[in-house]
Amino acid sequence: MAGKIVLISGPCGAGKTTISRLMVQNTDAPKAVHMHTDDFYTYIQKGYIPPWQDGSGDQNDTVIRAAAACAETYAEGDYDVYVDGVIGPWFIAAWQDLVRKGVDVRYVVLRPDRDETVRRGLEREARAEFPLTEQVFTDMWEMFRDLGAFSVYAMNTGSQTAAESAACLKARLQNGEFRLSAFGEESEDGM
Repeated sequence: MAGKIVLISGPCGAGKTTISRLMVQNTDAPKAVHMHTDDFYTYIQKGYIPPWQDGSGDQNDTVIRAAAACAETYAEGDYDVYVDGVIGPWFIAAWQDLVRKGVDVRYVVLRPDRDETVRRGLEREARAEFPLTEQVFTDMWEMFRDLGAFSVYAMNTGSQTAAESAACLKARLQNGEFRLSAFGEESEDGM
């Protein structure tokens, strides 16, 4: 029995890391992993480009593919894997490859409103490796504004505490929601 992979995405400041930690702490699975994709960027010791800057595309694709390969290995070892990161639809192909291999991948985009996202981001902003400004938080929120066919994976968390969001997400995952499609043909309910 392989574990599942749950991608907890959204703009910086959406609460991905906090909710991912809560999900791992409160999972019913016997084994679970929290993968923080920001860590994969810090592994780059030469040639690093901040992932929101022009010219970072190839680097970002490599980081996402490395994270997907790592998550797949954990899932094959029967771990439920909670991956938190800025994984927009533009980065979903590596994860759809896993679905085509038979891996249970769920995709959730946390979307509090813009002001809440920026406020949360600025309150926690103290990490030297990703010195984000208010404009970066706003720009990233805008990137997740129109998800097109992937809007079925969005979860509005603006009026919830992190614990409430995690409890709601856990229930929805148990109901089979947020299952990623292998071919981009998203259903009305994300299932």
